Amino acid sequence: MTLLLAGLLLFLGAHSSRIVAEPWRLRTIGRIGGLQWKGLYSLLSLAGFVLIVIGYGEARQLGLPLYDPPAFTRHIASLLMLPAMVLLVAAYVPRNHFKARFGHPMVLAVKLWALAHLLSNGRAAEVILFGAFLAWAVADFIAARRRDRAAGTVYPAGEWLRTVIVVIVGTALWAVFAVKLHQWLIGVAPFAR
Repeated sequence: MTLLLAGLLLFLGAHSSRIVAEPWRLRTIGRIGGLQWKGLYSLLSLAGFVLIVIGYGEARQLGLPLYDPPAFTRHIASLLMLPAMVLLVAAYVPRNHFKARFGHPMVLAVKLWALAHLLSNGRAAEVILFGAFLAWAVADFIAARRRDRAAGTVYPAGEWLRTVIVVIVGTALWAVFAVKLHQWLIGVAPFAR
């Protein structure tokens, strides 16, 4: 569990500088330069991610049940993952309606992903992992929207063709991940339980 916690601290800590220390972040970027900041940020994030993967794998082996979610929560989780995948794709396609409306669709995708997995998993490792990501995503979305309001940020209007592409690609990604990739990468087949 120690590696999982250390990984979460590194990964989410690196991703929280805009939430808790925006003035410090801007001063540091000004002092060391944008490229060096991105390099440091990337190294910390990568190290944290590796520790999360290793630590989560080890913590899963312990079991440590906290609660036993009912079977229907797996279906809710699968349904929540569909808009999560659409929002994830929306973060990378400019001028779509999701980005125009929410501004930060990737953070919303993380919120839905974490909530879905908290609903359907009751072991300590999952509660710690997904609970940490959910708490971070809520705080990050609030901070990002506050920054947008303070800066007067207006996102470009969405275009229907781009929005339809986002929905189609997000849905396809959801289907491929649910049917094949989740089992291959995580060892759990969402629809087989």
